[in-house]
Amino acid sequence: MLFRRAPLVTASLLVLVLGGCDSGSDDTKSDAASGPSVIAPGMPGEENRTLSAEDAAAQRAEDDTPNSADVSFARMMIEHHSQALEMTELAPKQAESTQVKALAARISAAQGPEIEAMESWLTTHGKDGESGASGGHDHAAMPGMATEAQLKKLRAARGKAFDELFLTLMITHHEGALTMAADVKAQGNNIRIEEMADDVVAEQTAEITRMRRML
Repeated sequence: MLFRRAPLVTASLLVLVLGGCDSGSDDTKSDAASGPSVIAPGMPGEENRTLSAEDAAAQRAEDDTPNSADVSFARMMIEHHSQALEMTELAPKQAESTQVKALAARISAAQGPEIEAMESWLTTHGKDGESGASGGHDHAAMPGMATEAQLKKLRAARGKAFDELFLTLMITHHEGALTMAADVKAQGNNIRIEEMADDVVAEQTAEITRMRRML
């Protein structure tokens, strides 16, 4: 094993020593291209691929092919956001506080387009078959989701009782979204999903702070 890797070490040293020398650069490229092959795991259901060392290095730097964590995040967050919209729709008629009404409007304005963006992402990557209202996910498996009993109580609440319950449930809901975002940032591979997760963290962390002050 040490014998096979020696040419790569030599090539690396040549890069450091010779710097911009043209002849040394050509030799280095030749050594990298002829280096040992690398097995790249495929997506679920796909075969593994054999790559050259050079191609494998490039893929690690550039390939953001979605993995199962990315797809699961998009599908679950669509459902997670959908429940938030269901809750915010009650605020205009049932909330007493103008601050709660304004907050609900902001949440709705932000999360509606986010749902559309995630649905578009799933479609682009051919992963939209299970998205939608159910998404094949158990509510209990998603952090922060309100139970049906809690939603029923919220639908029946009015005035200050609604304001307090809405804020309590929405804080928990947002905290669940932060957990999901942290998970996909640690386990996912797609740059666009990571950007969406970053947006969720920034937006919902600020809203959690605002809601806690309103309680």
